[in-house]
Amino acid sequence: MENKHLANWRILIIASVITALFIAVLLMAAAIVNGRTQTTAVHADERVNVLANSTDDCVECHARNTPGIVEQYGHSTMAAADVGCRDCHEVSADYPGAIEHQGTHVLNQPTTAMCQDCHQAEVAQFNQSRHALPAYVAYAGAQDLPSELLMQYESIPEGSFNPDQMRNALFAKEGPEITKFACQACHDVGKPAADGSVGECSSCHLRHEFSREQVRRPETCNACHIGPDHPQWEIYQESAHGIAYATGGHNWHWEAETGTLDTTDFPAPTCATCHFAGFGTQSTTHDTGDRLSWYLFAPVSTRRPAWQDNVTRMQGVCGECHNPNFINTFYTDADAATEKINEWVIESDIILAAAKDEGLLTDEPFDETIDFTHFNLWHHWGRTAKFGVWMQGADYVQWHGAYEMLHERAELIEQVNEKRHEAGLEELEFNADYFEE
Repeated sequence: MENKHLANWRILIIASVITALFIAVLLMAAAIVNGRTQTTAVHADERVNVLANSTDDCVECHARNTPGIVEQYGHSTMAAADVGCRDCHEVSADYPGAIEHQGTHVLNQPTTAMCQDCHQAEVAQFNQSRHALPAYVAYAGAQDLPSELLMQYESIPEGSFNPDQMRNALFAKEGPEITKFACQACHDVGKPAADGSVGECSSCHLRHEFSREQVRRPETCNACHIGPDHPQWEIYQESAHGIAYATGGHNWHWEAETGTLDTTDFPAPTCATCHFAGFGTQSTTHDTGDRLSWYLFAPVSTRRPAWQDNVTRMQGVCGECHNPNFINTFYTDADAATEKINEWVIESDIILAAAKDEGLLTDEPFDETIDFTHFNLWHHWGRTAKFGVWMQGADYVQWHGAYEMLHERAELIEQVNEKRHEAGLEELEFNADYFEE
């Protein structure tokens, strides 16, 4: 009997020890999780505001009047590098655009001439890019550019488009009440300033924190690259790259040092990875066309100057994740798709010419339905199809691209033949033989 009681006590003791150990393990796990949470919280709180104790007159005044700006700038790498408010804003009294402010003179919005003091290479690259004068000229035209800026514009690869008159005409037709909030809102990224410098860096690098993460996130490009004529954001979301970002981007190293990025930082690319970042074999650039082989935005796309070098640069990024066979096959197929879309746009020009050559169209742009039909075919659906091809968004190649192009083509044929019929001219059958002639 005693042995039985002794055995029961042993079982009870063993069970108690096991329970105690189990509780101890749970408590240790909770402590670890709590420690990690606290570490994360501490890490988040470690963002130092270097202006917190500043006695600078600008900081003290704006901390009272515009505290958000001071808070943002206090956490920036520029403030940490001892770049002060005056370094970017203060100018001489006779500086173009200067305004009197608290006993000195400032620029409300610093120009790229200010940025160039520290970022000389970046500004030089930007000035040769699509984001510079070509963006501005696309809506405003080149006719009012001073001679030195006209020379700068014409030295840029996109300067051969001077400008696309259809887009420029649409801007004029809509008027300033609309365009201030429409075309200009994006295309002013390349607007000339009063001091003769070009562009607005803050269109991409949002002031005043100038965060690496912010400018690397694809949502930044979404501000302008969206909609029926350039839906890069929507295409990216649909692509495998965009899906990787949506499902895993929260773990990516957004604040990694510039010029040192690899696949451990970004397992899949964002817009910045392909077009700007120092990644793979490529160094950082601010020229958006530096790695592109086609003028995809044009009605009929042609190769860019030195496009072979551009291909090499872009493939130096692609090669960090994809093998050469995949990359070469993709480029061959995408080139062929671009040429096919070009054919449809050229055919649309020939169709329209069947009315234009007979004097059946007015000289005024966008005053007839047929003008919009032809414009939509290339500017909306043709461009979208090409962007979809190169960014791998099947739905935008097909239903928002090729299908819409064929639909507008059918509409265009009908509209041209209606005009010919009304003029007593023979209606035309726009078949393969017609286009070959």
